Amino acid sequence: MSVQIRKITVNVPEHLIKMATQATGKGITDTIVEGLQELEKREKRAALRNLRGKIVLELNLEKTRR
Repeated sequence: MSVQIRKITVNVPEHLIKMATQATGKGITDTIVEGLQELEKREKRAALRNLRGKIVLELNLEKTRR
């Protein structure tokens, strides 16, 4: 799968970059990418939570466990 890369320039508070790179143990670019991926995951989890009570699953646990 081909991934397009976009070069950007951003102004970020130095203490945030320092804290984030220490937390990940990675460089700035990898840390920023990981942070953006976490935001994407958070949005997906929120979308799943919004489905709570809207999907009915009928499972037979005894049959499923076999």
